[in-house]
Amino acid sequence: MKLGIVGLPNVGKSTLFNAITKAGAQAANYPFCTIEPNTGIVPVPDSRLDVLAQMYSPKKVTPATVEFVDIAGLVKGASRGEGLGNKFLSHIREVDAIVHVVRCFEDENIIHVDGSIDPKRDIEVIQLELILADLETVQKRTDKARHLLRGGDKKMALEAEVGERLTAHLEAEKPARTMPMTDDEKAIVDGWFLLTDKPVIYAANIADSDVGEGEDDLPYVKAVRELAAGEGSQVFIVSAQIEEEIAQMDADEKAEFLTELGLGQSGLDRLIAASYELLGLQSFLTAGADECRAWTITRGTKAPQAAGKIHTDFERGFIRAEVVSYDDLTTLGSMNACKEKGLVRSEGKEYVMQDGDIVLFRFNV
Repeated sequence: MKLGIVGLPNVGKSTLFNAITKAGAQAANYPFCTIEPNTGIVPVPDSRLDVLAQMYSPKKVTPATVEFVDIAGLVKGASRGEGLGNKFLSHIREVDAIVHVVRCFEDENIIHVDGSIDPKRDIEVIQLELILADLETVQKRTDKARHLLRGGDKKMALEAEVGERLTAHLEAEKPARTMPMTDDEKAIVDGWFLLTDKPVIYAANIADSDVGEGEDDLPYVKAVRELAAGEGSQVFIVSAQIEEEIAQMDADEKAEFLTELGLGQSGLDRLIAASYELLGLQSFLTAGADECRAWTITRGTKAPQAAGKIHTDFERGFIRAEVVSYDDLTTLGSMNACKEKGLVRSEGKEYVMQDGDIVLFRFNV
């Protein structure tokens, strides 16, 4: 999973990136501090792996990972090459989802590129630039489809029709992800790699003094939620400054600090959970003396394709999957105990994987 962190200059984008990756991306009080995208790979928190590690004492423990990309700040006119323009847009095309950091705090010591705090305006500035870039792409694809249609390629009829509808939708300043589409239409649009077709999580970056009870009632946060609700996007509230402090703490200090603030999880944990939900992802687990590992798959993935995540030979020569639920294994304490109770299932090619399945794949190549 690859998430792109975007936002206007000086909204807390790089500060949040530093906090969640501890990668030390430069963060300073001037626009375009980030030019080349900084990348950080972080483990997906999964307490189930910790429990399995205690049971099996493996040689190594490998969590699933998320790649975060801190993408340069955007300004009006990026679709026409202003600021870092096309470089910014090309970096967005490469990610699975967008984390859009929105400034929801006042601080006279940190300049705002537009001189005032207005989350709705800030979101619309970035969204409009992405829409304008997508319009150019869609119009080119539509023109090409029309040309091929005139040449007798009837397969292009649907592509031309979708392109015309999508052009009107974008011209109304609506992102591509909000246009209703059939599966066939969606397959066409997916091939265009549109910026506004990517799912979005809005990160409402609040002041550290606003963290805790009542943060949902902050006017700026409400403005972000209202806009996100209109397009079916998710919102999570975070203080990038506090997350940066948490990143420097050891596990015990972190737990105590989060408890004092009334937070059950760090911003990173909540962001990853929201991202998994947004992208329809889940994890299955493998466990043994050599390694305990979490593997990320899309919900609805069948057993052979899940096996292919481990190695292509596993999918090609798939025979069956021996599956036990995490709860059953940890309750009874061993795979043998689960087998004695009849709780280890032998599943075939049509089995749909469930979150937390612990699996041993049988294959023959």
